[in-house]
Amino acid sequence: MWNLGADVRVCKRQGKLWLNLALALSFAVLLKLGLTGCGESNQVSAAETTISNVYQNNDFQLTGVTLSKTGRTFVNFPRWSDRYLNAVVEVMPDGSTRPYPDEKWNRWDLKPATAGKQFVCVQSVVVDDADMLWVVDPAAPLLAANVIGGEKLVKIDLKTNTVAQVIRFSAEVAPAGSYLNDIRVDVQRNTAYLTDSGLGGIVVVDLATGKAHRALDGHPSVKAEMGIKIVIDGKPVLRNGKTPEFNSDGIALSPDGSYLYYQALTGATLYRIKTDLLRNASISAEAVSAGVEKVAKTFPVDGLWMDRQGRVYLSGLNQKAVLRLEKDGQIQTMVQDDRLEWPDTFSEGPDGAIYITASHINEAPAYNEGKSVRREPFAVFKFQPK
Repeated sequence: MWNLGADVRVCKRQGKLWLNLALALSFAVLLKLGLTGCGESNQVSAAETTISNVYQNNDFQLTGVTLSKTGRTFVNFPRWSDRYLNAVVEVMPDGSTRPYPDEKWNRWDLKPATAGKQFVCVQSVVVDDADMLWVVDPAAPLLAANVIGGEKLVKIDLKTNTVAQVIRFSAEVAPAGSYLNDIRVDVQRNTAYLTDSGLGGIVVVDLATGKAHRALDGHPSVKAEMGIKIVIDGKPVLRNGKTPEFNSDGIALSPDGSYLYYQALTGATLYRIKTDLLRNASISAEAVSAGVEKVAKTFPVDGLWMDRQGRVYLSGLNQKAVLRLEKDGQIQTMVQDDRLEWPDTFSEGPDGAIYITASHINEAPAYNEGKSVRREPFAVFKFQPK
């Protein structure tokens, strides 16, 4: 628990004017904002807008959402339990869903021989600027061992609703223990960037050739940070008595494609690196590592998104909130809502609305002595930034 009086005295000695903040905000509000002490986070403001429910599912856990340029909505479901049906669906205007692109891709027969041609365990989906849908399949069902040959990136043409390209990853790119997580696509440079939250690292893919390579393996910026706690509603998220170590997870691409932003989920630091350092596989690991820049002190974050104005959105797990890193370095709370139970993945609609999933990972059996404590449906929400 945060000792308010002690922290105020410390902050005074450091010449920081936190006393006024402490007097203005109640103890409960400070906990909601997820501050951990003097100097450990940028200033955070109160929420300024509300969210609305777009889609919910009480049966199957979802993680990702993405929207096309015409407003078509796609959601994915990882194969994390035996309670499972589809990997990717399109949410229709009437709220119903259909397996996407078809049932065959969503009906893996659990045989390794077919893992390269069907969805095994989809983690994320994203529509690029050319209105193509990309599906990330780390192929690690039940969060167990990777199905060899199943790790892949699938491109779907939204005009024809058919698979246009399948990029399968070798054991060098997706080794045992890896878990390909989130993706950003640079259409101009024909390149995709993926985070590996299992081992920690960035996977860079030349979409024209299908060749891929890993970057930043072993670098502190892609690894979970020591001492970081995930605490939601006052309850620590623990597995086997310890905070789970989730490595590089959230990812965002600057509007001009020149910088990639990323963060370990079990972390409190946002980093960035020039993408030209990542794309050139011949650059030494030392040179790539030297290009890593610290952007801001943050908090446990799952999803990242960068809008057209160059502002970074962060899904605050401890706060049940969506926050935004402004260009002046301040962090502003955009929305805070108890329904944002483990806010996960972002997307942006054609009208500028921001979409965010609530995946309820903290309420799963793995973090609750083998029992699910979920109270609300898995869901997708949206809000219009002011």
